[in-house]
Amino acid sequence: MQDLTDIRTPLPVEDELLGEEEDDLIVNAGNGEVSENGLYEHFRFTADAGQHPERIDKWIVDRIVGTSRSRVQKASDAGYIFVNGKSEKSSYKIKPGDVVTIMMDRPRHQLEILPEDIPLDIVWEDNDLLVVNKPAGLVVHPGFGNFHGTLVNALAFHLKDQPLEEGWDQVRMGLVHRIDKDTSGLLVVAKTEKARSDLSMQFFRKTTRRKYLALVWGHFDEDSGRIEGNIGRDPRDRILMTVFPPGSEEGKPAVTHWRVVERLGYVTLVECVLETGRTHQIRVHMKSIGHTLFNDAHYGGDTILKGTTFPKYRQFVRNCFDLCPRQALHARTLGFRHPVTGQEMDFEAPLPPDMQALLAKWREYVANRIIE
Repeated sequence: MQDLTDIRTPLPVEDELLGEEEDDLIVNAGNGEVSENGLYEHFRFTADAGQHPERIDKWIVDRIVGTSRSRVQKASDAGYIFVNGKSEKSSYKIKPGDVVTIMMDRPRHQLEILPEDIPLDIVWEDNDLLVVNKPAGLVVHPGFGNFHGTLVNALAFHLKDQPLEEGWDQVRMGLVHRIDKDTSGLLVVAKTEKARSDLSMQFFRKTTRRKYLALVWGHFDEDSGRIEGNIGRDPRDRILMTVFPPGSEEGKPAVTHWRVVERLGYVTLVECVLETGRTHQIRVHMKSIGHTLFNDAHYGGDTILKGTTFPKYRQFVRNCFDLCPRQALHARTLGFRHPVTGQEMDFEAPLPPDMQALLAKWREYVANRIIE
């Protein structure tokens, strides 16, 4: 059997595969402890309450980056995949609440989180939590290709003098959601296990309040709208996510609400409100309705999708790409109930300089050009 420890995700990494604006709830990775049957736990996942019946091999592949269905099937055939403590074959259908573990006959590689003195833009902090305004370019979690220089490394340094509670997960350092490496904006971080548990439940129950600003290609005839469609890995390219029809057995249900903030000719500034938090949700939902995010290289937004063929316009867009060299997406607002005091808290992060400069350039273009 092929060694499953080669799978490139000993924890929920963010390597342009996970992440998001779509910030799926963070799942548990194995702790490496040996079990009664002599196997070591490498991964652990829990099916959510709304899980529909789905083959376990496909379900696992959607959660482990860099593996294939055949490798998962081989692990199952070897008796290394357990559901609620019982070994199951790849044809097993996942049910709500199922706890799935992948066990191996060798300890899991343990990733050491090293504190690194990386500046943090802390919007709020008390004894229970902190809210961070993450800059674009900062990876949230260490993982394959990004073992240092992440937000988790920065949090480990910031919280290095805080006594750790028993069972505290140093790999996640209190993070209960995430945003993509090249998305800027707000994240809440728990400082205690009680706060982590409470905040995680708020995200799970969808009682948090989140709004994003995105510059997208194209003009909207309407002022607002709603996008509904399951989000899952693209079967043609598993680095990308794609949209499946609502009710499909593929992907997870996802809903995004959008509203036009400013029309800028060939591009539009929109506000997006998430009902769900799926990987790359805004990016793939907006692309699915023909409005790819500006300069989103993964989804084709780094080419000229709207406008003229004139050389001056092409040069103008290239200059815009240089001003904001990433997808133009910002997690502007975040609201939740304080896990200890019960107080409703709402935060707002202003647009970062690169997006401000990008919008200013498009405003200048519109003011001096007639948009067809």
